[in-house]
Amino acid sequence: MLKKVKVKDLMTTNVLTTTPEDDVVFAFEKLMKHKISALPVVDDNGDMVGIVSASDLGHNLILDNYKLGTKVFSVMVKKVASVNSDDSLYDAVYTMSENAPEEDIINQLPVLENDNLVGIISDGDIIKALKNFKD
Repeated sequence: MLKKVKVKDLMTTNVLTTTPEDDVVFAFEKLMKHKISALPVVDDNGDMVGIVSASDLGHNLILDNYKLGTKVFSVMVKKVASVNSDDSLYDAVYTMSENAPEEDIINQLPVLENDNLVGIISDGDIIKALKNFKD
């Protein structure tokens, strides 16, 4: 099943994003409002240039590690793991696992076509697919 189902079959195509110039507080508020765990960072040309996560932003905001007016570009992860829409769920799971820090897992994976953001797939999307899979 994991090798037969494609990322494009499960990905979200209406992706919420933030910009490099947005304030980290604004980005965190967007994450909380929409109950999502990560926001791709997209520049004025529409190119994905990074990603920010709710856990990273929230942790640092609670610890007061950001100065007033801190911008997303200064805290975003620039080297972002991604998949293609024609990749299989197996490829997505492998990418989530192999590109995570330490023994963690990436829970939001941007989907790129020719370097353009076309979607995002989450660990939750994959779990729902597995739950609904019947032999």
